[in-house]
Amino acid sequence: MTANINRVSPTRPKRVLIVAANPGVSPTTGWPVGFWWAELTHPYWEFTEAGYDVEIRSPLGGALTADGYSDPEDASGYSAHDILSLGFKHSATHTALLANTKSISDVNVADYDALFVVGGQSPMITFRGNTAVQSLVARFFEAGKVTALVCHGTCLLLETKLSTGALLVEGRTWTGFADSEEQFADSFVGKRIQPFWIEEEARKMPNTNFVVGPRFRDFAVRDGHLVTGQQQFSGAAAARLVIEAVGR
Repeated sequence: MTANINRVSPTRPKRVLIVAANPGVSPTTGWPVGFWWAELTHPYWEFTEAGYDVEIRSPLGGALTADGYSDPEDASGYSAHDILSLGFKHSATHTALLANTKSISDVNVADYDALFVVGGQSPMITFRGNTAVQSLVARFFEAGKVTALVCHGTCLLLETKLSTGALLVEGRTWTGFADSEEQFADSFVGKRIQPFWIEEEARKMPNTNFVVGPRFRDFAVRDGHLVTGQQQFSGAAAARLVIEAVGR
């Protein structure tokens, strides 16, 4: 009981908006693609344990679908270790949060303390060139709100521009899915998965500092109120940086 009392805000709980990609189809593999379970569930756990209110939305609204390889019950066994996602997946209360999400079309940035963009394979298809999602990220950032993106969700930072016309990541340090991780994933499934690689594209950009940690280890970076996480093992680490920046 004492621990719960200590988590309660004297005013109102901090609020974080989690945005996950809508389902799509990969043009390179033909697979159905979506969000990555661990990149949603692990941050969700960190935020709710800190006493935050969490809302999950998607660009278009509607039901969300996870990438198969991120499913802890997938026959591949790729994510069999992820018991946190397994619990979320088998909780009717929690899966209901993904069954009919609201779109981002009417988001009022002032209602939230932070934005957290989830990765997965769908962002590499549905976030590229998506001005609505880019605008949301820019509006949170320019409002001084903590703005976090993980894994393939960081592909948004290859294009997102501020109202000045400058790229959001100009002069900033950030991370995202590493080329070495793309190489491993391609080797694991025996084919090219992604239409482009984030690290490869980021290193072509002037005046930005893209960094990576060890392959498939938790690695997250905070530069001011921009927080980025490298891959699926970095969601909780990125969420903890958000909590550090926002407070409890």
